[in-house]
Amino acid sequence: MQQQDVLLRDFRVVDFSTGIAGSYCTKMLVDAGADVVKVETGADGDPLRCWRQSGDTGPGDGALFQYLAAGKRSIRGSLRDSRVREFVAGADLVVESGELTTDDIEFVRRTTPGVDILSVTPFGRTGPWAHLPATDFTLQALAGSMAIRGPEGREPLQAGGRLGEWIAGSFAAATALGLRVGAAGRGRGGEWADLSMLESMGVAMALYHPVTAVLSGAPGRRTPRTVEIPSIEHGLDGYVGFCTITAQMFEDFLIMIDRADLLADDSIVDVRRRQERYAEFKSTIESWTTSMPVEAIDEIASAMRIPVAPIGTPETVTQNMHFAERGVFVENPAGFVQPRRPYLVDGALPDPVRAAPSLGEHDSDRPWNPRTQPSRTLDETDDAPLAGVRVLDLTAFWAGPAATQLLAGMGAEVIKVESVQRPDGMRFTSTRSPGEPDWWEAGGVYQGANAGKLGVTLDLSRPEGVDVLLEMIRNSDIVIENFSPRVLDNFGLTWERIHEANPAAVFVRMPAFGLSGPWRDRTGFAQTMEQATGLSWMTGYRDGSPMVLKGPCDPVAGLHAVVATLSALELARSRGRGCFVEVPMVESALNVAAEMVIEHSAYGNALSRDGNRGPIGAPQGVYRCAGEENWLAVAVTDDARWEAACDVLGFPDSVLEPEFASANGRRRHHDRLDELLTEFCAARDVDELEGALTSRGIAAARVVDPSRILDNPQVRARGFPEKLDHPVLGTFEIPGLPVVFASHSGPAFTVPAPLLGQHNAEVLTALAGVDPERLVQLSDADVIGHRPLHL
Repeated sequence: MQQQDVLLRDFRVVDFSTGIAGSYCTKMLVDAGADVVKVETGADGDPLRCWRQSGDTGPGDGALFQYLAAGKRSIRGSLRDSRVREFVAGADLVVESGELTTDDIEFVRRTTPGVDILSVTPFGRTGPWAHLPATDFTLQALAGSMAIRGPEGREPLQAGGRLGEWIAGSFAAATALGLRVGAAGRGRGGEWADLSMLESMGVAMALYHPVTAVLSGAPGRRTPRTVEIPSIEHGLDGYVGFCTITAQMFEDFLIMIDRADLLADDSIVDVRRRQERYAEFKSTIESWTTSMPVEAIDEIASAMRIPVAPIGTPETVTQNMHFAERGVFVENPAGFVQPRRPYLVDGALPDPVRAAPSLGEHDSDRPWNPRTQPSRTLDETDDAPLAGVRVLDLTAFWAGPAATQLLAGMGAEVIKVESVQRPDGMRFTSTRSPGEPDWWEAGGVYQGANAGKLGVTLDLSRPEGVDVLLEMIRNSDIVIENFSPRVLDNFGLTWERIHEANPAAVFVRMPAFGLSGPWRDRTGFAQTMEQATGLSWMTGYRDGSPMVLKGPCDPVAGLHAVVATLSALELARSRGRGCFVEVPMVESALNVAAEMVIEHSAYGNALSRDGNRGPIGAPQGVYRCAGEENWLAVAVTDDARWEAACDVLGFPDSVLEPEFASANGRRRHHDRLDELLTEFCAARDVDELEGALTSRGIAAARVVDPSRILDNPQVRARGFPEKLDHPVLGTFEIPGLPVVFASHSGPAFTVPAPLLGQHNAEVLTALAGVDPERLVQLSDADVIGHRPLHL
């Protein structure tokens, strides 16, 4: 393969951020060609420099830092230093994660009104909770992620690997690229984008439960905790993961395990009733899976097109034959392996990974020449970042729609293309029963992930449908799809044909596993990505099997697709020729699961699931409080906060051991601390205890049901819930964008997800020149339509 053209030319970024979220954001910008200058303070610089999961503070910078900081420059100082301000004056973007005060940000906006600013903080920089302590763990509790994971009768469970921080970083990078395109289109920057990690996690980790609950007629209802089955099962020599998301897949699964007799058993076939027979059915499954090696199971299931994957572990994920053939893992100059950038443009390999900087390595570098500054700040009269960008959206389910909805939220015109033969599958996860009027419009995830779009239908298996689509492509900037690779090939919609129709278009493909390699034609969903990459390995109770995370890899893939798409759009516009972009879902997931691979490669440290414990807090856990299903997540992050927690909880001196005074001692005695916290929380009111702990600087949060994540004063103060009026379903709220733009105070989404084929006449006439007579002919032939066929 040839080497890649630089996607982002002369994109200058000053990075004040610390921690995973901001660092991952700017890493993704470096991967696309940005020049990122990291500003570090103090004798040791970014705390991530000394981070190791094992807690061992050996010599040199930690491997996770070297992954996140690869290719950046490092200078020492702060915004108060004239030299740092010179870099800011020459920058296009400033990224910060709480290191700058509001006065600092206003100073930058006043003195350099053309510089975009991106803030990434736990709750956002405004609102009544902006000052509260938080960790990824407690944010997961507030975001609805924990409440749905694990079986009834046990404590709710976190998603492992600090996934929320990586998700927030992905949202931040996608937002940064939106700002970049907006600055190019307007001829100036100057936006302040204030991103909330909590809201990012609410979009990506709660599966639009607030929408589903309202459409079900039960707003705010408690969501039962469940463990998917079949999911991760024991094989003869390891774990294997399945995902039977459709009825056909589950029927094929029963046939595969030689239990076709169960096809007539509604208590097994019905996914809701199946939970009642969980233990019995799991025993049935594992009587088959434990009879053969994982490799044999994988071969049989994939031949039957059942989504399947061996469970990735620290020792095995880099040896996966598909990842190896595609060259997914590459060398970091520090001597460990890491996943490469998760997308290819025009089939070219990304540049080799560059070394991370030593602290202050670039102190003597000359600042950039200052940018010309506009005379005013941005305001409501300025266009949204992606105004004027037209996107043809051929995606379905969640990963692709998550990408295109973010584009729509930043101002792009997005046209969703379905067919009456094959509508978006998420329409059929409906809150209404088949037979009710327009029941296919009532899917919670469909409504949540497709707001702000226009909608048309076209049967692309017919030449007439393809011809109309090609006419639309001639008038579009971006085409994006997430079919399995062979589907578009069968339609004859190749890159060559799309490029011929519009030489300037960017064509983005989001296959599950990529367009090459042994797994190319496999079907895969978010759960499959979690299983294959190690995210499931990192999630589960200490005494149990790995568990799926229930979907966040879909929006993770969508966010990385946005970064790839907007980076490629800049390249296409700069060279006057379109781009072909490949963004495999699984490689996006590997990038946010990278710490597991890096720790093992660099230090031989095999990370694994640890229940609700984690590397930041000790103690850290979820504890039942007074009442029914009232759980509190607590993370004590240092010794001073431990002393404060003892005071709030009222621990008598008689139960406190000397070893509890240090973090290492608390980790060694975590079982005993869990016993104490369980005892002393049991009679306490969850809200009062949460308030008492957070007032003393201790990260604590009620475990919130995902259907109620919009019901807190913080997200309401920031306008995160957005009310939509649907012609069939009435009025309901969806989670909006997790970012507030200083220049635009209105909602990101003003129209709901489109009805099937709602805009056929309007869009096909305007973009494809289809006249009224031809519209009738296409409708009569079912090339277009408004109702799914074959119901």
